[in-house]
Amino acid sequence: MAPSQQAKSFKSVRGLLAGLAAGLCLLAGLPGAQAQAPAKQPPAAPQGTSQATPPVAPQAAPQAVPGFWDPRRRPERPDLSRLTVIRFLTETDYPPFNYTGADGNPAGFNVDLARALCEEIKVTCTVQMRRFETLVDALTSNRGDAIIASMAVSPQLRARVDFTDPYYRVPARFVSRKDAVMPEIRPEYLEGKKVGAIAGSAHEAYLKAMFTDAELHPYPNDDAMRAALRKGEVDFIFGDAISLAFWINGTDSGDCCAFSGGPFVESRFFGEGIGIAVRKGNDVLRQALNWALFRVWEKGRYTDLWLRYFSVSPF
Repeated sequence: MAPSQQAKSFKSVRGLLAGLAAGLCLLAGLPGAQAQAPAKQPPAAPQGTSQATPPVAPQAAPQAVPGFWDPRRRPERPDLSRLTVIRFLTETDYPPFNYTGADGNPAGFNVDLARALCEEIKVTCTVQMRRFETLVDALTSNRGDAIIASMAVSPQLRARVDFTDPYYRVPARFVSRKDAVMPEIRPEYLEGKKVGAIAGSAHEAYLKAMFTDAELHPYPNDDAMRAALRKGEVDFIFGDAISLAFWINGTDSGDCCAFSGGPFVESRFFGEGIGIAVRKGNDVLRQALNWALFRVWEKGRYTDLWLRYFSVSPF
């Protein structure tokens, strides 16, 4: 994927795949990746030093698969007898989440997940591809039953549709050159460091609020920001971890760079997550999908899908 379509309507959470972990509290204690939040009051520097010393990067860790479901909160199996078919709507061109496969049929992470949910619920499933900006109108006019299209949950959309629990999030992360990777990033570690971000983005706002001692360098777009890191004009860049993961693993990066530190998922800046949208009041379908999402995760099918589509984890 070159997934950062952050300017798209309703997709503020994607960058903001342009929402794959709620604020830090939603991930605490859950299986999967651990989210990292910067300390608002950094710990005192060790005696005899003038500032905190960043830790040395360890060897590469295994692929991180995020977990968004708490095994202690197993949902009850809802009454599925009234469900006979689920007509999913998805987007036309947002790889690897939604795209047209070689056989001309819908493909991608969202599409495969939709089919897994239908198998779990044991109902017939159809998937129709439409332009993103038409999806909500198509749902509300009963031309489909559910939208699975990397749609970011937001107060504005909640006024028009209901959402399932999040099935992934779009975290923010730092990227550095490979010779300067840090396993953990805190505000005090970046004092005086040059950090690039997209001008006017939630990532820039987060840096201004939390990393006040870093030297912020705004850029007009992803290409300019990433080029600055490759050239060594900045020490780090900070942005949408999903698009950055694909850039790191793609040819455009020239194998220059890697993630530093862990994911940042504060919902106040980076949104509530990505959910499946259903028509307002359709609790039967919403509850069925929530139950099926938990089951697909519990059986390991979600992990299999994640590893198939994300060779470099954004978490």
